[in-house]
Amino acid sequence: MSVNLTAQDKTVIRTAAFGAVTLLSYAGIAGSAHRVATDGTLAYASATGEVGHVLASKKGDFKLKAKSAASLAEQVLPALAESVRILKAQDPAEAENFRTVVGVAVEAANRAHKGAPSPVMAEMTRKITAAVNG
Repeated sequence: MSVNLTAQDKTVIRTAAFGAVTLLSYAGIAGSAHRVATDGTLAYASATGEVGHVLASKKGDFKLKAKSAASLAEQVLPALAESVRILKAQDPAEAENFRTVVGVAVEAANRAHKGAPSPVMAEMTRKITAAVNG
């Protein structure tokens, strides 16, 4: 199936994906938020399919406007769900690809700390996973 995304669709997808990693960096502030963000974002370099093309374009067309995790979550969690809806309407396989790509980035971000993720990181991971799985 062919995927034909509008510029707005691509902005939503980038906001969702990079916002998820940013949310995890907020949650990982007790360790190394920078390492969390770096590891999570670098995972997107291996993304394939239409999602991979959207994330690789590195357009500066989205703004993560937030001074707290709560306000960022209000922007990012709905964008995650909307991204899945947009992709699923055009190609269910690409929606699954998005879920997988975000899941890999979340896992990479969680591994930035030694040992098991902190309770805060685990809870943010749960919220992100719930958003992409509807």
